[in-house]
Amino acid sequence: MAVIVKYIVVRNGEEKMTFATKKEADAHDKMLDIADNLFEFLDNADGTLSEAQMEEVSLLLARNRDTVMPILRGISPKKKGTTAQKTASDKAAPEKTGSGKTGSGKTEPAAKASESPAPKQKRSKKQG
Repeated sequence: MAVIVKYIVVRNGEEKMTFATKKEADAHDKMLDIADNLFEFLDNADGTLSEAQMEEVSLLLARNRDTVMPILRGISPKKKGTTAQKTASDKAAPEKTGSGKTGSGKTEPAAKASESPAPKQKRSKKQG
C-alpha cells in the first residue's frame, strides 16, 4: 500500500488547490494572501471597479509580483519583444565572429558571452 502526502490550500473553509510539496502549497498560500491584501486596497480606493474586476486585478498583480515590484520601485520593465530580438541577435553574433568560443573549443550560450565579456578577455590574455 502506498502512502501519498498531499498539501491542500484551504481558504475560508474552501479547498483551493492541492500540491505535492509543502513549498508549492506555501507559495500559493502566500500569493493568495497578497491577493487578499490587494483586494482590500482596491476596495478602499476611490475607484469604480466591480468586485469581480477587483478580484481579477488583485490576483493578476499577486501572481506577477516579481514583475510588478520593480515597476512600483520606479524601474522600467523589460519589454518582451525587445528582449527576444536582442537574444536572437546575440545568438547570431558569436556564431559569425567566433567570440563565443572558449579555450576548450566549446561554444557557450550567447547570453553568457554577452553578459561577461571582461572575464573572457582576461582568460585569452592568460592563454596567449
